[in-house]
Amino acid sequence: MTTTSVESWDSAHAYEQYIGRWSRQIAARFLRWLALSPGLAWADVGCGTGALLSTILTLSTPTFVFGIDSSNDFVSQVRERIRDPRAHFLIGDAAHLPWPPSNFAATVSGLVLNFVRDPDAMIREMIRVTKPGGWIAIYVWDYAGGMQMMRYFWDAVMTISPNDAKLDQAERFPLCQPGPLQTLFERNQLKSVTVQVLDIPTDFQNFDDYWRPFLGNTGAAPTYLTTVSDDVRERIRLTLKSRLAPIQDQPIELSARAWAVRGIV
Repeated sequence: MTTTSVESWDSAHAYEQYIGRWSRQIAARFLRWLALSPGLAWADVGCGTGALLSTILTLSTPTFVFGIDSSNDFVSQVRERIRDPRAHFLIGDAAHLPWPPSNFAATVSGLVLNFVRDPDAMIREMIRVTKPGGWIAIYVWDYAGGMQMMRYFWDAVMTISPNDAKLDQAERFPLCQPGPLQTLFERNQLKSVTVQVLDIPTDFQNFDDYWRPFLGNTGAAPTYLTTVSDDVRERIRLTLKSRLAPIQDQPIELSARAWAVRGIV
């Protein structure tokens, strides 16, 4: 049994290799579902490496968009990569946003909600900085089963180290399902709340393409691997390989599901 792991989110490069490539695809699906008018003022809470924010600039034609994240490394790298004058970035706390009330027409967040200590506080802050009649919208991975690259990983962990089942993201993050997401928005008095499933393919060239990002120590699963012995890590790797790619250099075709929820202030 390993000690309790605490997620590390300090490496923008490792995040891009691990989940960033899929984050960009799901961001586009999310924005097409929102289908908001051009020319709006946006905020991206927990902007990370800029997957959602850059897609807002491309697809949603904002007047401006502010991104905020608690990671210095993420904000530093996203400032270097996104030079669009409409984009602005800050380091800060999702539960204590630095903006005045009623500042944005759309306040959104992608793949962040499960990693904040107080989801209700984050939603209340998003509501505070959004204009009456504006939109609050978020999306999160379906850790219970729909995010297959992670589901296979945690199933392998439970095979090798059953006592670590409590670290499974599906168990730790109940807000990855539609019912709890809708309840969260409704109890914070948002109107016209709607939940939507978002699916994308996540195809890997071979097993190494799948496994290597788990060694980057950024995210829940990679952080977990740093807490176990070399023997346990290798047994997890071999279990995954036998299940996903028993033939050498075989492509792996998986899918990723996220749940999105929106409401009107």
